[in-house]
Amino acid sequence: MVVFIATLNVCAGKEAEFERLQTELSEISHANEPGLIVYDVIRHMDKPGVYVVYARFSDQQAFELHQQADYHQRMVPPILDCVAGEMDLQFFDRVA
Repeated sequence: MVVFIATLNVCAGKEAEFERLQTELSEISHANEPGLIVYDVIRHMDKPGVYVVYARFSDQQAFELHQQADYHQRMVPPILDCVAGEMDLQFFDRVA
């Protein structure tokens, strides 16, 4: 299983666009990727502009399929255009 957590700081005024794009990417990914278990985008309750993307894939092949999908390649650049600075991207192994 492959798990990643990405923390992103979204530029003020770009939150709605970021949320729209991430929602679309999540929906398309769930519809087209049988190895995708979870793709959640959450917004911090107390820190404006702070978001976390949490994703779980059944295996490395499912993660690579996600990364290489044409819709992923198309949607990630405009998503990153909404982000201030670098995202904090970390990978994890599922324990339980």
